[in-house]
Amino acid sequence: MNNERKAVINMSGENFKASGYQLVDKIAALLDDIYNKPVTTGETPFELKKLLPSSVLPENGTDAITLIDNAADLLINHSLFNGHPKFAGYITSSPAPVGILADMLAAAVNPNVGAQILSPVATEIEIQTIKWLAQLIGLQSGYAGIMVSGGNMANFTGFLAARTIKAPKHFKEQGVNMNDAKLTVYCSKTTHTWIEKAVVLFGFGTNSLRWIATDSENKMDNIQLEQTIKEDIKKGYTPAIVIGTAGDVSTGVVDDLKGLAAICKVYNLWFHIDGAYGIPAAAVPELKTIFDGIEAADSIALDPHKWLYSPLEAGCTLVKNPNHLIETYSSHPVYYNFDTYEAERAHNFYEYGLQNSRGFRALKVWLSLQQVGSNGYVEMIREDIALAKLFYDLANQHPELEAVTNNLSITTLRYIPQKSSSIEYLNNLNERLLNVLQSGGELFLSNALINGVYCLRACIVNFRTSKKDIQEMIDIIVREGRKLHEQFQQ
Repeated sequence: MNNERKAVINMSGENFKASGYQLVDKIAALLDDIYNKPVTTGETPFELKKLLPSSVLPENGTDAITLIDNAADLLINHSLFNGHPKFAGYITSSPAPVGILADMLAAAVNPNVGAQILSPVATEIEIQTIKWLAQLIGLQSGYAGIMVSGGNMANFTGFLAARTIKAPKHFKEQGVNMNDAKLTVYCSKTTHTWIEKAVVLFGFGTNSLRWIATDSENKMDNIQLEQTIKEDIKKGYTPAIVIGTAGDVSTGVVDDLKGLAAICKVYNLWFHIDGAYGIPAAAVPELKTIFDGIEAADSIALDPHKWLYSPLEAGCTLVKNPNHLIETYSSHPVYYNFDTYEAERAHNFYEYGLQNSRGFRALKVWLSLQQVGSNGYVEMIREDIALAKLFYDLANQHPELEAVTNNLSITTLRYIPQKSSSIEYLNNLNERLLNVLQSGGELFLSNALINGVYCLRACIVNFRTSKKDIQEMIDIIVREGRKLHEQFQQ
């Protein structure tokens, strides 16, 4: 008797191989041809909706090989490619090809990396990946952590651990601000918006947040920070957490982390670093001094899908004391039977973060770290930084461009047809110019507002970008800027 179930969703090995080979051929062609494709087609949502099948859910199925073929054509011909050499917009890197294959392998085995018993070798790979990430940026071996989806979750994970340690003793039973604890959080005005979500979602409230001004270099003003902490103590508040930034999203500036660490030590504050974008640059020997102080951090957020070229999603939270994560997230309901090892306590990642069921995000990072090695990452990060500096220098030399800032691999600039133009005119012109560039398909930039000046922003975290691309991007900006300026004058 044949006991094999005939489920419509299943595929034979032969059918899977036929679909898979066809898909791999299309992906390989994309990787080879991405240089010649537009960054984006610029199609409207209405135009894209018309490409999809009927809005009515089909009653009967379609064979997988046809579906995969159609889906591949849809995505390859109607997407924005952050792997394109002239994509320098938001901080999403070109996906490493080995990471693409890793995601396929991870999905095939489908381990649930929430518990050791559900993901035996995957758990060990994630543990090692986290250790390697810590080593890459120069941290001591004691740091541990967890892989998460990205920057928001990496920062949230560290923030909640900080709340556990700094909140009143019985906050789990009575709430974070029991007995008028008035916990306060400190960050610079350039901190990413995740911090606003965190104080709202995790019980602090927006009144707990102290936005500290930045100095002339756009770093958090440590003098004002300490003054604000002292004033809060006098008023009966409880200073709890300081957020330092290692590469802010607009300009790439790294705060004075060593100075922040010293202040946190004096006032017994939790020191969290948002390094989602910039902290991989700590691996570059000549940049070490910029990142002095990271070894004092209680928690650090970093995103391999930003400057370590991993496919989405891949974030990571590192903590100095792993027990702080366990104190925050661990629970043991009666229906869990996950601690079955007598010789040693199982490493169950559900005890280290917000998720119980977790995908195998670490595999693509683990394989890339081995394929590239620390020296390879240093070389690529160094090249990205040099390309951003070239972008700045070329803009600075061009009579119709103004180079505004350059830090790490982020450069900001603006198109200036006439030096006498008002700031309102130039802001409007550059905002319109960005919209034209983003929909035009030749390159993709984003924006930054710096001291009231609307800027074009390029972030190079792209192993395909070359000097030729940078020069061509300058030419495109000037060409399209001239066209818009002429239209505005009519």
